[in-house]
Amino acid sequence: DSPSQVRKLVPSRDQTLQEELARQQVNERLRRQFAAQANAIGPWIQGKVEEVGRLAAGLAGSLEEQMAGLRQQEQNIINYKSNIDRLEGDHQLLQESLVFDNKHTVYSMEHIRVGWEQLLTSIARTINEVENQVLTRDAKGLSQEQLNEFRASFNHFDRKRNGMMEPDDFRACLISMGYDLGEVEFARIMTMVDPNAAGVVTFQAFIDFMTRETAETDTAEQVVASFKILAGDKNYITPEELRRELPAEQAEYCIRRMAPYKGSGAPSGALDYVAFSSALYGESDL
Repeated sequence: DSPSQVRKLVPSRDQTLQEELARQQVNERLRRQFAAQANAIGPWIQGKVEEVGRLAAGLAGSLEEQMAGLRQQEQNIINYKSNIDRLEGDHQLLQESLVFDNKHTVYSMEHIRVGWEQLLTSIARTINEVENQVLTRDAKGLSQEQLNEFRASFNHFDRKRNGMMEPDDFRACLISMGYDLGEVEFARIMTMVDPNAAGVVTFQAFIDFMTRETAETDTAEQVVASFKILAGDKNYITPEELRRELPAEQAEYCIRRMAPYKGSGAPSGALDYVAFSSALYGESDL
């Protein structure tokens, strides 16, 4: 009869509600547990990224001091890894309980993973850059003062503060140092400092360029020797050879600026690369 059915159903319904409530409480505890850690880890990662950025910007004294600071940070980061692993474990528990929302934190596991990867990449890249700067400094006999000067110029024009200059920033930097830059000359310099056309100038490329410019390593003889190879050992070069061997813009620049070759036995249109090289890297001006 109906009343006895009701008496049986009510306790079982009550039991279902109790079980659901218990499940919700467990889920809520898991959420809070994940959030408490994520809310500490997220800002820690962000803080470390900023510290590495400050060290990368060379504001910590000599390269040796910079390197010591970076190695210390690297150790801190390695030691912190266990916190990420623990969070992964809690994330796993939430997934298994089919809990995909968490109002107690803005950080998802995906957020944390991406931030962690960025941090690892950033510290490794920065250590590598500083090691390269030490090699450059020692190879070129630069003083710490000269390096500091390059660093100050670079940081001043690195508007995005990301350790790289955009072409416009680099151009402004060169102009501030007294370079008189036409489009073609700037394009030529960009092919030197950004050979892969990534659209940025790193500090390493900047130092290489500045030390190369100050040392005037590109002598007219070296340039003549390079053109001689392109010209197949002839004393003149043809526009076709230049277009075949050089990037389009550089080729057109050379063709426009080179004088006709005056020697005998050359085809019409032959160009004088020796005079051009002397003018470009010697005393006279084209």
